[in-house]
Amino acid sequence: MIRIGILGAAKIAPKAVIVPASKRADCSVVCVAARDGEKARAYAGEHGIPEWEASYEALIARRDIDLIYNALPPHRHMDLTIAALEAGKAVLCEKPFAMNAREARAMTEAAARSGRPLVEAFHYRFHPMFEEILRQVNEGAIGKLCAVRAEFSVAIKYRPGELRHDPALGGGALMDLGCYALHWARTVAGSEPEVKSASARLSEHGADLVTEANLEFPGGVPAKVRTSMMPGQRFKALLALQGTEGVLVARNPLHPSLGSSITIRRGLSIRRYSVEGQTTYDHQLAHMIDVMKTNAPPLTGGADAVANMALIDAVYAAAGVNRPA
Repeated sequence: MIRIGILGAAKIAPKAVIVPASKRADCSVVCVAARDGEKARAYAGEHGIPEWEASYEALIARRDIDLIYNALPPHRHMDLTIAALEAGKAVLCEKPFAMNAREARAMTEAAARSGRPLVEAFHYRFHPMFEEILRQVNEGAIGKLCAVRAEFSVAIKYRPGELRHDPALGGGALMDLGCYALHWARTVAGSEPEVKSASARLSEHGADLVTEANLEFPGGVPAKVRTSMMPGQRFKALLALQGTEGVLVARNPLHPSLGSSITIRRGLSIRRYSVEGQTTYDHQLAHMIDVMKTNAPPLTGGADAVANMALIDAVYAAAGVNRPA
């Protein structure tokens, strides 16, 4: 039985870990921690978690926890993830992995030293839909990859305390949403791009509301990436791949179980279909447990997590956005 502890009384934790764990017989959420003991107690009661702690450090120190889910904002990813790894715990860390590539590198080095798994929670990556996209590309369904377009946008309303509008906590459209679009493009291309240009529209609080970037992968393959959390922005999760022999368009690779499709156009032939599966979070937890129990290679984390943060850093730099050190 894998015993799970949650750092943070987070809104994402029920669908990301608590509900998926409740469906399985090989794991259980045993404790949650928050800065406020009353908040942790109330959260535990609401979600049927047996125990709670009034500090993150207390949860990390517990001997009855095997896996820690770090659901906190990015500015607490590095210190607490490293502490958990050094305490002998495996860690599933929310995206974006860290505040920058320097922090991401420190985290992956800690995982290597401790010998414990550290996986980044890019939940989409574990769903059969993205495996199908990769299979089609790698088997030449659209020929040689020529161009990539990726976008993840959705309105995120500003309110006091909203972390996604606070750069000091790791907020901003690129950090919270665009990290997915960059990861989609990198994963499909199987290589690291150069940032050719980028632009950003900032809020009065300094968070990027819209960021656009022009990238180039090895071999001269261009990629356009866009992300927006502007008021009124409609949900858009799209990955479009142009090849020498066709086009593949994936709609909603983020949450396939909520409605998605893959369309492949090749000459006069058009094929549109969906890929069945559980929620992305069910697949994510299954992968995490597989990594822990069978030493399966993690699909995220490690060098991949460092590279994604380095690309985020480079896009912000190209757009002239000053970020917290």
